[in-house]
Amino acid sequence: MAEAYIRPDWDAYFMEVCRSVAKRATCERGRSGCVIARENRILVTGYVGSPPGLPHCDDAGHQLKRMIHEDGSVSWHCVRTVHAEQNAICQAAKNGIALDGATLYCKMTPCRTCAMLVISCGIRRVVCEKRYHDSADSLAAFAVAGVELVHLSGEVQQYENMQAQR
Repeated sequence: MAEAYIRPDWDAYFMEVCRSVAKRATCERGRSGCVIARENRILVTGYVGSPPGLPHCDDAGHQLKRMIHEDGSVSWHCVRTVHAEQNAICQAAKNGIALDGATLYCKMTPCRTCAMLVISCGIRRVVCEKRYHDSADSLAAFAVAGVELVHLSGEVQQYENMQAQR
């Protein structure tokens, strides 16, 4: 007998769309996507990629910058691309779409900069597939601002050169 079909809940549905959007990303270090929805309707999507007209990592290679953390550890960040969350928020701005009260779906906990943008545009809920290794500032900001943060997995997203080195 065939197994009964189980319809996905809204979070699972939008996360699956997010994974599809991520396939357009142009930096293999963090091929991620973002979906922003309100009242179970998609408002905008975004993926990791360079701004229009600028070279992509997949074509020109990474533009890695060394970051020195407060504890003296060092990590490398690619600055050629715009994060998926940032691209989705920019798409909303370009198209006159208000994000107040929306839910943002993404691959991992947003970085501090993305968290500040999420809070500033009124997004009230963030659903992440996994955790980001350097998310303490984001977690604190979301807590103070009252943004609900949901992690579908406790696993930390892994990618090349993510760990800080002393």
